[in-house]
Amino acid sequence: MSKPVKGTERAATGKAPVVVVAGGGTAGHIEPALALADAVMRLRPDAKVVALGTERGLENKLVPARGYPLELIPPVPLPRKPTPELIRLPLKVRDSVRKTREVLDRVGADVVVGFGGYVALPAYLAARGRVPIVVHEANKSAGLANKVGARFAARVAVAVPGTPLPNAEVVGIPLRRSITALDRAALRAEAREFFGLDPDAPTLLVFGGSQGAQSINSAVSGAAKDLADAGVGVLHAHGPKNTLVVQEFPGKPAYVPVPYLERMDLAYAAADVAICRSGAMTVAEVTSVGLPAVFVPLPIGNGEQATNARPAVDAGAALMVDDADLSPAKVAELVVPLVTDADRVAKMGAAAVGMGHREADETLARIVLEAARG
Repeated sequence: MSKPVKGTERAATGKAPVVVVAGGGTAGHIEPALALADAVMRLRPDAKVVALGTERGLENKLVPARGYPLELIPPVPLPRKPTPELIRLPLKVRDSVRKTREVLDRVGADVVVGFGGYVALPAYLAARGRVPIVVHEANKSAGLANKVGARFAARVAVAVPGTPLPNAEVVGIPLRRSITALDRAALRAEAREFFGLDPDAPTLLVFGGSQGAQSINSAVSGAAKDLADAGVGVLHAHGPKNTLVVQEFPGKPAYVPVPYLERMDLAYAAADVAICRSGAMTVAEVTSVGLPAVFVPLPIGNGEQATNARPAVDAGAALMVDDADLSPAKVAELVVPLVTDADRVAKMGAAAVGMGHREADETLARIVLEAARG
């Protein structure tokens, strides 16, 4: 009887590589993982990409929709700082690592790629000493999972310079080709028709991440009359767990509320300006497509969202407003004059172009495939 081919042996014999991506939880972790998966398949059409996730994560919706198999593992709650309990691997962590290791063995993983969060940590621990690991960190301040994974990773990729992880290589954030290749002007008419927006009115795109943001929802919807009076149309993604009731103003451009944006490419194409949070993925996308933005950093954590937004603000491509200062009056005072100033919008959009790493997906894919070859 022939021996089963281990992961690194499979890669060495030239057989199709098996790439396992761990990026569950929020869209900020999942979308870069899926962008990488797409790039791997472009470079190696014979490859197999498997995603790890948990029952409660957004990956249950996003991963199957993109055509990739999803393997579920128990989530591991992450403290903000290393603790003796984490180092001693409590029962919950051990159980998740054991089940993750079973998945890696069953699919024949050649490489594990982690993007941080509560799915990445058990993946790193399960792969350690068995399967090569590649870590990708989107934020300048690395999360705990990636700090752990980077200690024994074959390669460490980061989005921005100065990220304090060992042997870090700056590659940017992997983005979908539907975003990096987006021609907003060419798609504008189609996009506005798709969402039921006024074809000619200056248009504001509002979103607060995959789950929405209540402060942004309240401030912008509260300024609906000011926006309508200024002739501004609005596309507002308020989050699937939130509701948004907005007064209609006959004869004015439409204010269109939606729970979630399945087609972010069309949303970006329809808009002239965005008001949104400043997660690393969001900043990378809006600057990549040249969309001026008003960033409202999430007011919790270690301030990474403000750090994410700062380069775009300094380049003249965006404005930044503290969450505590956001109100309907602030929207009327700051956002309405911006959206209606075509020259200013054009200058800010031009400033955004070239800020990002448009080839980050394939750059990271090559790193991953090299690691899979051992």
